[in-house]
Amino acid sequence: MIHVGKCIDVMRGMAADSVDAIVTDPPYGLSFMNQRWDYDVPSTDVWAECLRVLKPGGHLLAFASTRTQHRMAVRIEDAGFEIRDMIAWIYGSGFPKSHNGPWGGTALKPALEPITVARKPLQGTVEANWREHGTGALNTDDCGVGAKFSDGGRWPANLIHDGSDEVLAAFPAAKGQQGPISQTAPSEKTGGVYGRMRREGELSAKSANRGGVGFKMRPGQRQVGDGSAARFFYCAKASPHDRNSGLDNFEAGMTGDGRTVNADGPHLRGTTLRRNIHPTVKPTDLMRYLCRLVTPRGGLVLDPFAGSGSTGRAAVMEGFQFVGIERDPEYAAIAEARIRVVQPGLSLEATA
Repeated sequence: MIHVGKCIDVMRGMAADSVDAIVTDPPYGLSFMNQRWDYDVPSTDVWAECLRVLKPGGHLLAFASTRTQHRMAVRIEDAGFEIRDMIAWIYGSGFPKSHNGPWGGTALKPALEPITVARKPLQGTVEANWREHGTGALNTDDCGVGAKFSDGGRWPANLIHDGSDEVLAAFPAAKGQQGPISQTAPSEKTGGVYGRMRREGELSAKSANRGGVGFKMRPGQRQVGDGSAARFFYCAKASPHDRNSGLDNFEAGMTGDGRTVNADGPHLRGTTLRRNIHPTVKPTDLMRYLCRLVTPRGGLVLDPFAGSGSTGRAAVMEGFQFVGIERDPEYAAIAEARIRVVQPGLSLEATA
């Protein structure tokens, strides 16, 4: 379901403790492409409504800009959330917006978007909260890197990248996982950053971790061939197919300064003819991972800044329920069409 209206007004009409997770890409407060909706990061009042509708222990994931992430995180925290972490999404296709002269440049090349990881305070312990509400913990098993953690995948990290040559070149070579790994360490604890892992020559790595970590880990087989540490953290930027899926009946429009550039490349964003005219589309694979990380099975995901529907599309593909809020009717129609491809019969509701 997608509501058309101001997110704070729509959320005020929602029941308290009714949402399992919030995954959203809100305004960054950069006045992006002179868009009025991006003049500031969301207010504390908006995040307070997000807190109210979330179940106890429910997680909030909110994208931000490196320049304004501190303001985003402070307002989220001031609303009553606990800041738990920050996920870094790294990419190689950013284009520097710098004034250059004999003095040098005025800006760095953008290659990172931070994602604030916050949680509504628990009721009791994590286990008690989880048993009562189904929330409070991250779904680390289903989000293991390369495979489920219980099937040999790596523990999820707070780093995701797009696989570009530029990003890959920044990672060290690592035979087992990211960072140097000792194959002769005297202790299992120091043999690898993810706990006990198979040493070269071992026949099996399926025994449970014997350390005092409080739970059993199913260690994966150590890969002893050459490879980059970056291979464990991958999500590409949104492709043209991903952006425009479900929009065959939409007329291509322009974003940006009105020039008719009939192309689709990373350095032409904002001046390209596209059916999906939203300027900040996130890749579906990334949003699927994030929804899966924080939402219990069959749970309800809310996106109060739905944009062109990337979160909703991802949530539905993962088998979750979805509620989106978008104040721009044109963007809401695009979101509806993109999500309807994976969920026929999606309803669009106008809310005053």
